[in-house]
Amino acid sequence: PAVILVEPQFGENIGAAARAMKNFGLHDLRVVRPRDGWPNPLAVATSSHAADLLEAARLYDSVEAAIADLDRVYAATARTRFMHKPFVTSKQGPADATDVAARMPRAGLMFGRESSGLTNEEVALANKVLTIEANPVYPVLNLAQAIVCVSYEL
Repeated sequence: PAVILVEPQFGENIGAAARAMKNFGLHDLRVVRPRDGWPNPLAVATSSHAADLLEAARLYDSVEAAIADLDRVYAATARTRFMHKPFVTSKQGPADATDVAARMPRAGLMFGRESSGLTNEEVALANKVLTIEANPVYPVLNLAQAIVCVSYEL
């Protein structure tokens, strides 16, 4: 699947996200309006041996454009949303994505800002909400950690 980073704030987190993607064989990185601009030398420094993913990353001006060619989009969030939207956990996601891939091969995993995650409007653009089984008292992960958790299950 594609990994969509929405308005990431720090180049280091983009680099760490690329490294996490490469660890699990993901290669389609899409970045929407990075706060500190693009390309970002701190992303390269943090990516270790995943600079090729950063070089191939696609930059977008909107979430809508970043997901336009995808058949199914999963919005990762730790917050409870009061929406009528199906959700899956990171452990259920692979079975759901495999079932979807048989019919619709292009899926995306969308992650939000480090400080505040995805907006309700961005979550509404996704087909499903994706949650990671973390400590309910403190379920917040950094960007690369969240990508690792989801990618490992794939």
